[in-house]
Amino acid sequence: MPLLKVAAGTINTTPLAWEENKKHIIESIEEARNQHISLLCLPELCITGYGCEDAFYSPNTLAQAIESLHEIVAHTSGIAVSVGLPMQFNSKIYNTACLIVNKRILGFVAKQHLPNYGVFYEDRWFHRWPANARDEIKVGDFSYPFGDLVFDVSGIRIGFEICEDAWVAQRPGRNHFDRGVDVILNPSASPFAFHKFITRERFVIDGSRSYSCSYVYTNLLGNESGRLIFDGDAMIASNGTLLASSPRFGYHDYYITSAVIDTDVTRLSHSQIKSALPTGNWKVVDTFEWHEAAPAYQVAELEPFEREGYLKEEEFARAVSLALFDYLRKSRSQGFTVSLSGGADSCACVALCGLMIRLADESIGLTAFKQKLSYIKKIQQETTEEGIAKHLIHSIYQGTENSSTDTLESAQSLADSIGSTFYNVNINGLVESYKDLIEQQIGRDLTWEQDDIPLQNIQARVRAPGVWLLTNLYGHLLLATSNRSEVAVGYCTMDGDTAGSISPIAGIDKFWLRQWLVWLETIGCHVKGKNIKIEGLKKVNSLQPTAELRPQHKMQTDEKDLMPYEVLDAIEKVAIRDKKSPIDCFRFMEVRFAERYSRDVLFTSVERFFKLWSRNQWKRERYAPSFHLDDLNLDPRSWCRFPILSGGFEKELEELSAYYEGKNHKGRKGKIGF
Repeated sequence: MPLLKVAAGTINTTPLAWEENKKHIIESIEEARNQHISLLCLPELCITGYGCEDAFYSPNTLAQAIESLHEIVAHTSGIAVSVGLPMQFNSKIYNTACLIVNKRILGFVAKQHLPNYGVFYEDRWFHRWPANARDEIKVGDFSYPFGDLVFDVSGIRIGFEICEDAWVAQRPGRNHFDRGVDVILNPSASPFAFHKFITRERFVIDGSRSYSCSYVYTNLLGNESGRLIFDGDAMIASNGTLLASSPRFGYHDYYITSAVIDTDVTRLSHSQIKSALPTGNWKVVDTFEWHEAAPAYQVAELEPFEREGYLKEEEFARAVSLALFDYLRKSRSQGFTVSLSGGADSCACVALCGLMIRLADESIGLTAFKQKLSYIKKIQQETTEEGIAKHLIHSIYQGTENSSTDTLESAQSLADSIGSTFYNVNINGLVESYKDLIEQQIGRDLTWEQDDIPLQNIQARVRAPGVWLLTNLYGHLLLATSNRSEVAVGYCTMDGDTAGSISPIAGIDKFWLRQWLVWLETIGCHVKGKNIKIEGLKKVNSLQPTAELRPQHKMQTDEKDLMPYEVLDAIEKVAIRDKKSPIDCFRFMEVRFAERYSRDVLFTSVERFFKLWSRNQWKRERYAPSFHLDDLNLDPRSWCRFPILSGGFEKELEELSAYYEGKNHKGRKGKIGF
């Protein structure tokens, strides 16, 4: 049959959740069968979950994966399905895709290229399979083809590129072209990053055009294992045209994205391009009665929110809201609690929790939302978003004599606008008690002139026991409220504002976050012809960011304590992402901010950044887990490693100082553009 209905299935998986993962896989197969789909591609490692980490070494993990595979096979009558799982071959573990056709396993394709950078660590667990190599693997009483394979099923040739295989220069697709492949399946586990879906779309379309084939790409969905967010991006292209694209950031357990492909058309294109004859034992032959499909005229369209002018704002809102929802239900927690200071960071955390409920309602409806949280009994009788928010979102304002009416009003108005429970307590007496205890022991009074940092920190630390108590009383998750700009320079109080189970905004910079809050107040997420806004952010958007830890007459602001946030974030990109030296950073800043800041401000900012960065690595090691959003991640567990003890750039900063003062510098010549 030249016309085939194929599909990409995106699935929300959880590492080592055998029954849940299997259930979602089987349900997606049943749905595909109901849609008369002939060939279904499911994501990479969907049986085990992608984020199993060192559990991939466990013989139990491998055995459970095989057991799940056999149970899935029994549900594939009348359909061809690929599923991902780890397989042990010659005492080595491989990341594989298994092709099942009509309740029969045809073979296992092993991944050839493993990512081992950034958030990826696949070389730790898996081995790379060499191109053009084929062997046999015994599973139970039967042996199956294993390695670099193409399946010829009743004349339809099916090949694989598993995730990273498609991101490298020497893609397996090049060999598949020589082998006359009709369909390339790409089961992936590709984490979300801002605008990354555009890159994926490009290589899917280019792959289908370059290799004269139809290309089926699928991905995981949701917050699978804590840090990584999967947007559920799936698509089908044929001969250079994108036929279908999935919804992203959905709250369902799985989505099926289908299209009708015409193998006659791709073969015609293939016949007009010269290619070499393939060599080696790569073909697996079998038979299957492909379902007849009617012709279809399809061209994929972007989702409405992707067509608007605020793509990054939309992606941030949707990705983090979905991640919070999955973190909540997979940890079996009862809700979220936030120490709500009324500032931008804590307000952003509360707003994201409110968005979680609203976006879930738009995606699956409140009934399904409550069903997914069926273990939270308090929300089951609620019928409105605000009623649910009352139980799921708690916030507490803990003021001292240094707190202002403005921040209290900011916190209260936001909590009221989304329906969350709000508490207001004064902790000044607790602060004074700790202060008095220490003064008695050291024999002197603590003063702002002599003890500025300790007096600031004690206020932040005193807030932690109260908010933890409130969190534990209701079985909630405590959200830490530090942003990436503060993470970079350690502008936080350990065991104070860093306390929490998850840090949802630690991957985003303060300068952009403030813009996002204004967008969320005034424009909001575009959903089904309307916009979801949180107008209770109006007050916080009128305030200058401040920790409010010094007496009010000192007019404390974050940027006065540190440096302008836009300068801080620009330095971070050049120094940490691009690994430039202090002198190079300063030169870049001079070009970028020549019209806005004095040379003295830029020099001081660069010098201060490098000192604070080096001094505060120990803090970054102790932050609550954060979500990966882009290549500016500072999480030492998953992206940006740096020694806790180091030379602190002392020599480099001396060179910077000499360069700044125009002394003893053998500088580089030529211009540097930013």
